[in-house]
Amino acid sequence: MDASSAEDLKRSIREIPDWPRKGILFYDVTTLLKQGSYFQQAIDALMEPYKQSRVELVLGIEARGFIFAPTVAYALEAGFVPVRKPGKLPAATFDESYELEYGTDRLEIHRDAIRPGQRVLIVDDLIATGGTARATAALAEKMGAEVVGLSFAVELTALKGREKLGKYNVHSVLKY
Repeated sequence: MDASSAEDLKRSIREIPDWPRKGILFYDVTTLLKQGSYFQQAIDALMEPYKQSRVELVLGIEARGFIFAPTVAYALEAGFVPVRKPGKLPAATFDESYELEYGTDRLEIHRDAIRPGQRVLIVDDLIATGGTARATAALAEKMGAEVVGLSFAVELTALKGREKLGKYNVHSVLKY
């Protein structure tokens, strides 16, 4: 994606100060999503580095990752696997805890979602501190997957989440 297109996508994202709490600047991607050409550009940019990687499954992280990941999976002719917050999946799960800026949380994946050796791409809307992405990669590896990479629509570079994912191929479309 060229610099001009990236700037157009950035301008399409609404910035909401002090949400969900004071001191947080929230990047609302819904304003990008409602513009078909921008949504298409974002999906193309998310998958571009992985088109030749033989991705078998795309893992999407709850909740906004569910918007991007299935579309990337479709474009890559791969399956989609949801990674959810506790208690949302109906069958037996594996779980992984992770640190937040303000506590801890946990993610779950169905035990039968990934077969050992499968090549997976992890997709989410945004990487901030990297905790959810790292937990998702740990879940995939616990199940025997090969993590091909992690792809994000937005990266908040000041929060250094990429550093927590040092051993992985990390791609972000837009950097703030």
